[in-house]
Amino acid sequence: MKIAVIGANGKSGQLLVKEALSRGHDVTAIVRKPSSNSDAKVLVKDLFQLTYDDLKPFDVIIDAFGTWTPESLPLHQTSLKHLTDILSGKPNRLLVVGGAGSLYVNPEHTVRLVDSPDFPDEFKPLANNMAKALDHLRTCDDVQWTYLSPAIEFIADGARTGHYTIGGEQFLVNSQGKSQISYADYAIAMIDEAEKAQHIKQRFTVVAE
Repeated sequence: MKIAVIGANGKSGQLLVKEALSRGHDVTAIVRKPSSNSDAKVLVKDLFQLTYDDLKPFDVIIDAFGTWTPESLPLHQTSLKHLTDILSGKPNRLLVVGGAGSLYVNPEHTVRLVDSPDFPDEFKPLANNMAKALDHLRTCDDVQWTYLSPAIEFIADGARTGHYTIGGEQFLVNSQGKSQISYADYAIAMIDEAEKAQHIKQRFTVVAE
């Protein structure tokens, strides 16, 4: 399978590339600046300059774009809109590294984590921008998208256990009552989805066992 990872120099992007390569996939890292951190092929190009001709060769495109400075947070919306625009009506699949803030806390799916009383104020702008990007994604009926939300605690240097539990729109806790997953186990779940295509036009979430 031919897989492209946008934002492959980031922490999650690097592990996604590593996981896909370990399974024998043909992987291309799409980055703004070249890096020699992996054995993947490299396409040096800004996300906003990508065209369909750039993405056409890939069965799966994984969007691992991330930005965290206050002035750049709206790019979570505009970057995903750019990708959905160029993939509109195309057969290529778009897998998105999403956020946890838009997960629901109740079975009725009326209250999101970001709207709950205990959600930290400092993370609300990021969570709200990512939630709006997901809202737009849900309207893209002609895009083969999948959005993967991590658990509440997304641990960059956490262990790779190889085990995780899948959920839907509502946040999950594990057997210890914790909602957490490592970047490495998240990467396993994402590449599993790339291979199995079980959540086309859906959002799902994963938590460590």
